[in-house]
Amino acid sequence: MVCLGNICRSPLAEGIMRKKLNDCNIDAEVDSCGFESFHTGDRPDQRGIEVAQKNGIDISGHRARLFRVADFDEFDHIFVMDQRNYADVAAVARNQQDMEKVDFIMNMAYPASNTPVPDPYFGGRADFRKTWEMLDEATDRIIDQILNRKR
Repeated sequence: MVCLGNICRSPLAEGIMRKKLNDCNIDAEVDSCGFESFHTGDRPDQRGIEVAQKNGIDISGHRARLFRVADFDEFDHIFVMDQRNYADVAAVARNQQDMEKVDFIMNMAYPASNTPVPDPYFGGRADFRKTWEMLDEATDRIIDQILNRKR
């Protein structure tokens, strides 16, 4: 899961996905990161922590980290939140094989739409709730796909 600073959208996506994987007894690794270093090592935005807690998920232990080229090797899928994130990932991709792993997370709910998940950082709690709702919907579709492949 990739966003700008790894303190708002991607930690929420990671937390939601981690809980859903656990609830479905699916053994998979999920992580999140960003491309801007100004929040490296920081906790998620408090508003994100609060919306996650209201939904039974604790993301307070997360610490922001930067995207690494090695992430292409460590993960089967790399989900981005918006066009800027996509461009950032594309800029460090080594080849087409790397890029085949990259997609907009909302394409899971709305295929080929490239719908962005707006950054709630400069918004309010309502913006974080909307972000949560979007990511919850997208991660439901990811779980559906995983479960359908297992059948």
